[in-house]
Amino acid sequence: MLIDQNSTMTVIGVAGNRSEALALAASEQPDIIILDILLGDEDGLAILPELRGVAKDARVLVLTGLRGSESQRRAMLAGAMGVVLKEHATEVLIKAIRKVHQGEVWMDRLTMGSLLDEMTQAPEIDPEQTKIASLTEREREVIALIAEGLKNKQIGQRLFISETTVTHHLSSIFSKLDVSDRLELVIYAFSRNLAKMPRKATGRGNPSQSTPD
Repeated sequence: MLIDQNSTMTVIGVAGNRSEALALAASEQPDIIILDILLGDEDGLAILPELRGVAKDARVLVLTGLRGSESQRRAMLAGAMGVVLKEHATEVLIKAIRKVHQGEVWMDRLTMGSLLDEMTQAPEIDPEQTKIASLTEREREVIALIAEGLKNKQIGQRLFISETTVTHHLSSIFSKLDVSDRLELVIYAFSRNLAKMPRKATGRGNPSQSTPD
């Protein structure tokens, strides 16, 4: 409603989940995508690279209710052009849209300073650590449960999310870590301390543990 009231802007689509967002971005090719950090029961930032992939000319502006700089940092590293807090006035959102459309970055000075320091002070960056840093907390939970040998349905029940959402998380994890299947993911998780190696059973009568299929 706020955007539609502005004569220079037009809303060409609204999506409530990952599949809708990707479909709209691909078909409509918007100039600006306003991405809520909470997209239904999914992490909006997790699909940001996919959005940029299907709508290559679109500039992404992330909308969040979290004041912490970490979420803003994640957004910018994932390719967002700006971050706006939901508590900000309407005028701020409209101004941010205009600035991002013009190719400028919109974010608070503290987060910008932190990102610049990180880029200029880190002499060497481990590419694997960069991959791991891109994982969301939910994705880390999924990885840990995969390493325990749980199937998608069981993971969904454990995390109180749908099996479809688990599948989306796995797709994102495979892409971020550059692994091709569950076995490769488990090996990667153990080698990078994303999951604990199963302990061998000791003593008689104790069932032995096995790694997941």
